[in-house]
Amino acid sequence: MVCRVSPSTLASPSPAPSSTAAGPARTEVRRRTRFLALPEARWAAVATAAFLAGLALDLAGVPSTGHRALDALDTVLYAVAYAAGGRQPALDGLRALRERTLDVDLLMIVAALGAAAIGQVLDGALLIVVFATSGALEALATARTEDSVRGLLDLAPDTATRLTADAEETVPAARLRVGDLLLVRPGERVGADGRVVDGVGEIDQATVTGEPLPVVKRPGDDVYAGTLNGTGALRVRVTRDPADSVIARIAALVEEAARTKAPTQLFVERVEQRYAVGVVAATLAVLGVPLAFGADLTDALLRAMTFMIVASPCAVVLATMPPLLSAVATAGRHGVLVKSAAALERLGETDTVALDKTGTLTEGAPEVGAVTPHPGSGLGPDALLALAAAAEHPSEHPLARAIVAAARARGLRIAPARDFAASPGTGVTAVVEGRVVTVGRAEGAAGVGGGAGADGVEEARAATGPTGPTGPTGLTGTPVLVTRDGVPVGVLTLTDRLRPAAPAATAALTRLTGAAPVLLTGDHARAAARVADATGITDVRADLLPADKADAVRELGRAGRRVLFVGDGVNDAPALAAAHVGVAMGRAGSDLALETADAVLVRDDLTAVSAVVRLSRRARRMVRQNLVIAGVCIAVLVGWDLAGHLPLPLGVAGHEGSTVLVGLNGLRLLRDRAWRE
Repeated sequence: MVCRVSPSTLASPSPAPSSTAAGPARTEVRRRTRFLALPEARWAAVATAAFLAGLALDLAGVPSTGHRALDALDTVLYAVAYAAGGRQPALDGLRALRERTLDVDLLMIVAALGAAAIGQVLDGALLIVVFATSGALEALATARTEDSVRGLLDLAPDTATRLTADAEETVPAARLRVGDLLLVRPGERVGADGRVVDGVGEIDQATVTGEPLPVVKRPGDDVYAGTLNGTGALRVRVTRDPADSVIARIAALVEEAARTKAPTQLFVERVEQRYAVGVVAATLAVLGVPLAFGADLTDALLRAMTFMIVASPCAVVLATMPPLLSAVATAGRHGVLVKSAAALERLGETDTVALDKTGTLTEGAPEVGAVTPHPGSGLGPDALLALAAAAEHPSEHPLARAIVAAARARGLRIAPARDFAASPGTGVTAVVEGRVVTVGRAEGAAGVGGGAGADGVEEARAATGPTGPTGPTGLTGTPVLVTRDGVPVGVLTLTDRLRPAAPAATAALTRLTGAAPVLLTGDHARAAARVADATGITDVRADLLPADKADAVRELGRAGRRVLFVGDGVNDAPALAAAHVGVAMGRAGSDLALETADAVLVRDDLTAVSAVVRLSRRARRMVRQNLVIAGVCIAVLVGWDLAGHLPLPLGVAGHEGSTVLVGLNGLRLLRDRAWRE
């Protein structure tokens, strides 16, 4: 009902600790703000503990025993709850007053104090604790977003190796300028966006484009700051100022989207202002008008305080929170972590779904999909796989790891290799049991195999088809040619597997929203088209950088759509932040994607997306029911107090009764049946 922590309080991420480009490649640093490190959380914890202790004394009947020490303790505990929980709302309310505005923060404090003034200390303390806890959770979400942006900036190295006419020097990456020539050694991260002018290497740029495999970079190819050079030394000419690099722009986009207020939030703020002004004015009128006609001060004050109690927003707060939080809990039990009640509410507003490809619809990791020995090679599938695994065993390349893992999964013996050598962009060469074995991508294998690769390329094409493997599980294929003593002996096809649940999940989302999802991917158009064909998606947008994905989401938003975006990587973070609601894959998702998203699929189960949207829609319907119940009860009690004489005990009973009623109604969503329905 009230938002006490504005997204604009996000601070600019502080500089990362110093490191060198020549040091070990850094991964995304996880710097999570602890809950109790926030002052809002500490005050809320104190208020909650004091309230629960006071409530325990009340339930034990201590106030009726007449024991002065225990009575004093009960009073002190509630006073601590009021002071600790009401501190921040009171300050915010006073700041609003200085700006000539009135909000529910101050109204909440006045209502709580009014309740205490007429003896309803428990009601006021509960109201204080609810709002204090809400503010603490929102402060934590803001801090975690800042942590994630800082971790993203850590991807870019702090230093880079710059080449001059007669030497090389290590300089801070922030001091690089357009036109500088950089040396990027194997295992280092690229210091700035630029273009390769010399050398060949394989760059892991999944953090920027989402591509599952390293990309061969040759002279004339673009590279991005923060991406990892796997093999081969590169000379890179800086083409963009480090402050405007793709990684820096991703961070800026996330911060910008986090600061943007949703229309619902703006509407709540407008309603909050009018509601606060109206209740305060009405309370003053209830007190002042009878006094003007000679009414007794005590009676007028009692009526005004009763009005303040029955008009207080307790029932309205519980009208919204129990259904949403119950739905959050139910979703969590079924593998969907929804980060807030507000996020759950937005899930139910979804009318368009956009999906990332790599790591979302697909598993995002290469594996051996087919093993095809060359006719006349004398090798069976297992022997061919074992031969390739022996040659690849010393390599750390993702394709090599996939081949070795496949051989081990089949229980094959992996022979020792010697004279191992890796050639960037082509493959590896090693001597296995006295024979020279090469393993490399089919399109580059001619250079590895000494002229015999052309037949191998044709063999690869025959094995995989003109556009790679097809079928429900292997969609984006990379043919790998194996030669022995320069003669092709077979082809391995490595694939990025489609998640088994992907077709069913997209079909369920189509039924739910009335339109097929949109596919947004940084991968090439051919790979995207294969995945789209297998999942029934017709709107495909490929070759997108992170900013392009975010722009596509915003374009759908400007067209009146409320977009749910599902992604997993750092490169998906801007789109996750720009979407009406973002959902991240939990197991393979990057830290930034997990922190930026509104919900996380803990088990990477895509079918849970449609289930949680349905649950959210049911929760929203229940919220509307509760608001009607709360509104009717408040209207009846207020009308009774104004038109007649509402006894204070009856007013409190009606107020608390409506609060309990809407609370219990919302708790129905805790049942497993709510998820299945």
